[in-house]
Amino acid sequence: MVFLLAIAAYLLGSIPMAFLVAKWTRGIDLRKHGSGNVGSSNVLAATSKRWALPVALFDTSKGLLAVLAARWAGLDIIPQFAVGIAAIAGHNWPIFLGFRGGRGILTTLGVILSFSPLLGLTAAVIAFSFAPLKQLSFGVFIGLFLLPLLAYGLPGFFSISERGLVAIGLAALTILAYIRRLLAGARSELAHDLSTAELLFNRLIFDRDIRDRKAWLSRSENSGKAFS
Repeated sequence: MVFLLAIAAYLLGSIPMAFLVAKWTRGIDLRKHGSGNVGSSNVLAATSKRWALPVALFDTSKGLLAVLAARWAGLDIIPQFAVGIAAIAGHNWPIFLGFRGGRGILTTLGVILSFSPLLGLTAAVIAFSFAPLKQLSFGVFIGLFLLPLLAYGLPGFFSISERGLVAIGLAALTILAYIRRLLAGARSELAHDLSTAELLFNRLIFDRDIRDRKAWLSRSENSGKAFS
């Protein structure tokens, strides 16, 4: 049952709504515009808020529906997380687009919301608290890092019997998100003189190859967004 649901979740996650919306509304291949990521942030950059919002909701629903389906099937917490991770993997590496997708943050949020709307909201608030400083990507890094700690250490999110299992599942989500950042693609020309260690640090913490945000945003291929 877990295997079948994971396959279904991966295929659901692979539905490239961002790509389809950009193609339908602007006639463009989203992989060749903006960040090149197939997600709502790049839809916002390439089209408009009008289209980015429904894409964001759809991407979030991928993770939410995947976990709810696993729960309805009677699966325990860890198998539910496994199915949710499959949906995130589908978004990040979609079979329908040659395994080139988005960052999976909104799909990850959908998985979190399926376990605790309060925790999902808390993580989002932490992330967006850095937006006024123009460091949303760093805020996402912090929010992801704190997820398992909040689930395990703070009362009110989960029962004592659930805390450990949920913390493990959330830690897996965090690791997957970090891996996606590190595997962002070929090194940018702007980072040609950086060591591999510094490049990976910048990708992990800031979700870009260099620390200079302004230079990254103004480069010819444009920059990736935290919530794609």
